[in-house]
Amino acid sequence: MSEAVEQEEQQTLIEHLLELRDRIIRALICIAVLFLMFFAVANPLYEILSEPLREMMPEGTSMIATDVASPFLAPLKLALFLSIFAAMPYLLYQVWAFVAPGLYKNEKAVAMPIFISSVVLFYCGIAFAYFVVFPLVFGFFTSVAPDSVAVMTDINSYLTFVMKLFFAFGLAFEIPVATFLLIRAGIVSAKDLGAKRPYVLIFCFIVGMFMTPPDIFSQTLLAFPMYALFELGLLFSKIFVPISDDGTEAEAKDAEDDFVGETEAERVGRQEEEDA
Repeated sequence: MSEAVEQEEQQTLIEHLLELRDRIIRALICIAVLFLMFFAVANPLYEILSEPLREMMPEGTSMIATDVASPFLAPLKLALFLSIFAAMPYLLYQVWAFVAPGLYKNEKAVAMPIFISSVVLFYCGIAFAYFVVFPLVFGFFTSVAPDSVAVMTDINSYLTFVMKLFFAFGLAFEIPVATFLLIRAGIVSAKDLGAKRPYVLIFCFIVGMFMTPPDIFSQTLLAFPMYALFELGLLFSKIFVPISDDGTEAEAKDAEDDFVGETEAERVGRQEEEDA
């Protein structure tokens, strides 16, 4: 009996690994197709990306390429970054499709909104950086340059700079999701997080210091939205997560604990019965 169970578990593991391989291949194919599309129009896309800086540069100056290969490599890297950003919904869908069969019915009901909100918030963070942060940051940097210095930024350095900010703000805008998950999982309560607001604010500035260029201006522009998003996640947690005093969370946890010892086959069978 034990050998049969062991063989069944090995077969299940192999099936999971094969499925994981297939989904990774699909994700890579999606990125490759998008990369070819973006690379075909990489130069116009770079013009759009660099517009916030070019509008703030003094008259008579322009962006430059200090490396021989920069005119080719900068658009190439931009196309690669954009293909990953654009493929994010499909990539997260592949993750969802892989883990969904092993989730409980109540877990599925929570996971899908979290995946969708994660994608939307990530794109909102990128849009916030491009339309709000970039004009302020570049306007400040170009205005404080000495009169004897011509502001002529290297195209490769600019790409590295903005992609770092895109990633920082996209990741920072995931704070409501992270806050909700921490409270939903019972790791910390909304009341405890609310009592630690001063520490959270300090933590936001520390994160902003490491995730943005070394200036207080961009650090502040990241820290305050992070804190506002923390408050938003706290608010949604208070609305949608049951308070522990009514026993709802404890009952849900006890219901899950009843199935801790079941095998993978039993779990899948019970999940099919619940879905039916």
